[in-house]
Amino acid sequence: MDDVALFGLKRRAGLCLLAALLWAAPARSETLPLPQNLVGAASDAGEALLLGSEARKAYFPLSINFVTQKNQAFCGVASLVMVLNAMGVPAPAVPEYDPYKTFTQDNVLNPQTEAVIPVETIKKQGITLDQLGGLFGAFPVNVTVRHAADSTVETFRKEAVAHLSQPGRFVVINYLRMAIGQEKGGHISPLAAYDADTDRFLILDVARYKYPPVWVATEDLFKAMNTTDKDNDNRTRGYLLLAAK
Repeated sequence: MDDVALFGLKRRAGLCLLAALLWAAPARSETLPLPQNLVGAASDAGEALLLGSEARKAYFPLSINFVTQKNQAFCGVASLVMVLNAMGVPAPAVPEYDPYKTFTQDNVLNPQTEAVIPVETIKKQGITLDQLGGLFGAFPVNVTVRHAADSTVETFRKEAVAHLSQPGRFVVINYLRMAIGQEKGGHISPLAAYDADTDRFLILDVARYKYPPVWVATEDLFKAMNTTDKDNDNRTRGYLLLAAK
C-alpha cells in the first residue's frame, strides 16, 4: 500500500471514529423519532454520507467544540459558542478552568452583546436571525446575514458549499423544524458538511436532547428557512455566512 492510499485509509478511519464518539451519547438517549426524509448522522447511511461528503472543512472544528444548548431558548447562544471556539477567537477566562480560556454559554454574552439583545430577552423568547448576526458582529467575525426571501436555493447551496469547503468559514442556519418534519418551532444550529451526490447538508443540531444531528435535502432545508418569523417583524428565516477577521 502506498503512502497516499494509507493516508486515505487512516483519514476514513479517523472520520468513522470521531463520528462514533460524537454521536454515541445521543444515539442512546431518548430523542424524538426522525421522519423518513432525514438521515441520522449516527446511522450507517449517515456515516457514509460524511465519508463521501465533498465539503466538510467545518466538521472537525465544530465537532471538537460541540455543545448542547443549556436551555430551550439558547440554540443561538450554543451555536455562537461553537463557532467562536471553532474559529479560535480569543476567549475570556473561565474560573473553573483557570488558567485556560474558552467560550461557554455562561461567558459568551457580555456588555457588547447585551446592547444587541439582553440575555433576559433571549431566555424568554430565544433569538432571531438578525439578532444572532448582531451577536457575532460583537466579536472579530465577518458576518453576512441572508434571509431566504432575499436568496434562492441555488444561491444558498453555492454559498454554503463554498464556506464549508474552506477552513475558518462557517454557516449557521435558522429554520422552522416542522417544515422538515420535526417538532416544531424555529431553531438555530450550524452546518458541518455537504454531500453533492445526495444534495444534503449535515445539521449539527445543538438540541441533542431532542434530535440527533441529521442530513437534510437542500430543497427541504431552504423551504424550512424560507418561513416567516413573527419575532423578526415577519421576515423570513435564513442563514449566516461567517469568517474570522
